[in-house]
Amino acid sequence: MEPVLSAAQPSTTPGVTPPAAPEGQFGDFDFIVVSNRLAVDRVVDEHGESAWRRSPGGLVTALAPVMAKADGAWVGWHGAPDETLEPFDESNMRLVPVPLSAEEVELYYEGFSNATLWPLYHDVIASPEFHRTWWDSYRRVNERFAVATASVAAEGATVWVQDYQLQLVPKMLREARPDLKIGFFNHIPFPPLEIYAQLPWRRQVIEGLLGADLIGFQRPSDASNFLRCVRRFKGYTIKSQQVYVPADEATPAYVSRAEAFPISIDTASITELAHRPDVIERSREIRRELGDPQHILLGVDRLDYTKGIGHRLKAYGELLEDGAITVEDAALIQVASPSRERVEQYRLLREDIEGAVGRINGTHDTMKNTAIRYLHHSYPVEEMVALYLAADVMLVTALRDGMNLVAKEYVAARTGNTGMLVLSEFAGAADTLRQAILVNPHDIDGLKAAIVSAISMPKVEAMRRMRLMRRQVVQNDVERWSQAFLNALQSGSPTHGD
Repeated sequence: MEPVLSAAQPSTTPGVTPPAAPEGQFGDFDFIVVSNRLAVDRVVDEHGESAWRRSPGGLVTALAPVMAKADGAWVGWHGAPDETLEPFDESNMRLVPVPLSAEEVELYYEGFSNATLWPLYHDVIASPEFHRTWWDSYRRVNERFAVATASVAAEGATVWVQDYQLQLVPKMLREARPDLKIGFFNHIPFPPLEIYAQLPWRRQVIEGLLGADLIGFQRPSDASNFLRCVRRFKGYTIKSQQVYVPADEATPAYVSRAEAFPISIDTASITELAHRPDVIERSREIRRELGDPQHILLGVDRLDYTKGIGHRLKAYGELLEDGAITVEDAALIQVASPSRERVEQYRLLREDIEGAVGRINGTHDTMKNTAIRYLHHSYPVEEMVALYLAADVMLVTALRDGMNLVAKEYVAARTGNTGMLVLSEFAGAADTLRQAILVNPHDIDGLKAAIVSAISMPKVEAMRRMRLMRRQVVQNDVERWSQAFLNALQSGSPTHGD
């Protein structure tokens, strides 16, 4: 990897000037989160006035209390290309916007992050593309994030870098600011050695990640995959999930650790919504709008080729053809929120999914009943919880997924311990939600059998399973996840064995 800038040097990217601190001067913040996007969204009111609102995501919810206690800052892109903003305060945290040009959004984000790394890390379900111009942009943008972070970090601060878009930042930070305690968490899977080996810049990415004192993954298998790649492409000594990184020109020798920290959800907020009278009434209204079928099945996904939506629709369509279910007795709601619509693969996927829905509905709909209600929208969390309450069966058929928090949200919402979860064994959630009906979504006959089993499962057995799954989700919420990671980062010792 090329030498990176010090915290005092600006990026050479034309037209963009990152924040920087004078040589040798530290920033003011003891805890910094670094992610592709800031923890706030820009909103415009009815008068055309713009303001900032805290993002509703689980990561922001988990880390906001830590921010408030530890004098924290959040470094990330604010979502608008070709716009430079000064740092500002919102929701009890300092927000440090990192500017991106429209070209960088195309090359770094849509290109290398989502057309190279995303398919590669998801078992090449789609073919990754390898372009040197994308890599060059990825490296430059990661450098800018590192510079912005180093400029605001106090001496000895803790920095937590998030996800696959910023895998080079840990090493860059270590070279610029060796006083920092650096953590990294990979929210998506990490591929097996045989797949990762395809990446032309495989050594540079491993070096980037190893800049962190602690690298967190969703599953133990992801951590194992990473360590295999370290052993193969760097040859470093590894013992008990600890990588002994030798000294180089920029940094002395140190130890980096790779461990699993399965992420979770804000269970309390989902549970609270599930008890709200207006949400409960909305769930009943949903059932009435569908004609009060005996069984409602639900799928909630980003419209992404990793989610197995096509496999789910194929299995459901065949069940209708077989007569195992009928449109009078069952209905499937499929929420497919828009995703990366400027990317050609995603446009084609939408056409395929909507074509499949049209064929199934055209064959099986009656004047009164619809086989599949397809909703290509994003919905507020209140509506999502109402859907969870309305659905008797949740279908999560991902072909590869780091965790899948929808599965955990469904379980958290089922406060009466009713309902059943059909869950892909290729989702990280399958490691802990073992009482779900686990499926291989590539096995269409097995998936059909799982759906029938979920619909027909005796109530006592379904409640026993859901009770155990709810206990697991309630006891291991997103705040516990963040605390486990940060405690392990500060302790400097492994929490797991080989």
